[in-house]
Amino acid sequence: MGEVDPAFVQAIEHRPRLEPIEVADDIPVIDLSTVLNPPDHNTTQQIITRIGAACETWGFFQVVNHGVPADPRRKVAAVAKQFFDGSSEEKRKVKRDEVNPMGYYESEHTKNVRDWKEVFDFLVHDPSQIPASHEPDDKELKILTNQWPHFPTDFREACEDYAREVEKLAYKLLELISMSLGLSANRLNGYFKDQTTFLRLNHYPPCPFPHLALGVGHHKDAGGLTVLAQDDVGGLEVRRKSDREWIPVKPTTDAYIINVGDIIQGIRKIINRVCLYRFGAMRSMRVWSTGWW
Repeated sequence: MGEVDPAFVQAIEHRPRLEPIEVADDIPVIDLSTVLNPPDHNTTQQIITRIGAACETWGFFQVVNHGVPADPRRKVAAVAKQFFDGSSEEKRKVKRDEVNPMGYYESEHTKNVRDWKEVFDFLVHDPSQIPASHEPDDKELKILTNQWPHFPTDFREACEDYAREVEKLAYKLLELISMSLGLSANRLNGYFKDQTTFLRLNHYPPCPFPHLALGVGHHKDAGGLTVLAQDDVGGLEVRRKSDREWIPVKPTTDAYIINVGDIIQGIRKIINRVCLYRFGAMRSMRVWSTGWW
């Protein structure tokens, strides 16, 4: 195996178990087809109720027949593979830094431990403005812009097309979550107007020491809503509340995994469970996923 870089090594209590364990089959899978085309009132109300229960019980659910077309999903997967298969030299031409946090990065840490992954981040709305500092009295803004690789040549187009479709889904989900709280459909939208939204391409290459490292360490999402796609290899794990065991989330074909973040939790205490999750490292298989925040 060779020498293990200690930067990747998880504390003993956070290391993954490699022996076969049960799969989280009880995470709700919600079919959105009757909500989208055309909406049926009675069925929509049933779906709203299910989403509310899923948010309260898990803070986590999956959606199928979600309206994101297959073609942009296929194209973004293809260009992501081409990009991450490229040379380190080419990828580092669009590496993020302290000035521009968008682009490629391979040294991300979660809970002060390095993740076994590489990522590419881009803004859904380019350019975007953010506060220049965390100081409440500082009114200065700074501009964030995307940076794009020259190869694949269709990388930018594929990413932007995909982001537009996922954003439509995200706002539809915000409406359904809002109604599950007894609020109007557009009540939550204002919290996310003019906010920085970005999409991340994740690549988890084969790991020679999967018993020590994680693709992403355990964490909660600080944002409002996360829309995750994982490939058929899987790797996503959620921590069960009852016994604090880490349970793999079985990949569902063409599904998105929806994670409710801290912001929505804070809006109404009825959603009282923000899910703790992580991504395991694989010994021999490469994994990729996308995330919308």
